[in-house]
Amino acid sequence: MSRINVQRKSCVDVFKAFLVTFAKYAGRFEFPRIKATYEIPNKMISFSKCISSKDFNQWVHFYEDDYLFERVWRNPRRYLDILKRFNGVILPDFSLYRDMPFIMQLWNIYRSRAIGFWLQSNGVTVIPNIRFGDRRTYHICCDGIEKHCVIAIGSHGNLKIIEDRRIFLEGLDSIVKRLQPSTIVVYGSAPEQYFKKYSEMDIKIVRFDSTFAISHREIG
Repeated sequence: MSRINVQRKSCVDVFKAFLVTFAKYAGRFEFPRIKATYEIPNKMISFSKCISSKDFNQWVHFYEDDYLFERVWRNPRRYLDILKRFNGVILPDFSLYRDMPFIMQLWNIYRSRAIGFWLQSNGVTVIPNIRFGDRRTYHICCDGIEKHCVIAIGSHGNLKIIEDRRIFLEGLDSIVKRLQPSTIVVYGSAPEQYFKKYSEMDIKIVRFDSTFAISHREIG
């Protein structure tokens, strides 16, 4: 059987197999393993803004519309030197909607982990972004992530609508139970009524305002 990560003459690597050439995999769907990170971001900047930023004393995040960072998947080598200038990277937050076909949810988790493994292999400090869609992804999205380390989640847009909030909190409970993280980096709001129980479990909650919240605060 042919292997996609064996280079062949005139073969175009449409699967971006080079990202996972030396990866070890975890779980039924074989997501690349990400080594544990214990560093905590001091501040964050979105990928779309980091391209032109001269302030490298911060972490790059991808909590923005997919079209703004899809280019990292299309041509990751082009952005490696840029990302290496910063303190670290929160792994890409490719969208996972509950009404997406399951295979697309898996694909977007895989893409984030493949980029993450490749960045780590190239000396970039990364924090895994744990993104889930419907209930089928609650445990799957933890595959390949070590326990007791720093993880990141995006709460922005997930707490206002009752059903979205229920699914988000249910999924987060599942993630915490399985990974038992030392720290949860939260992009967006982290209301005490939802996150206090994690603090009481000696999990450090580090929150960063979303760009939306910051812009509205400045306007106000």
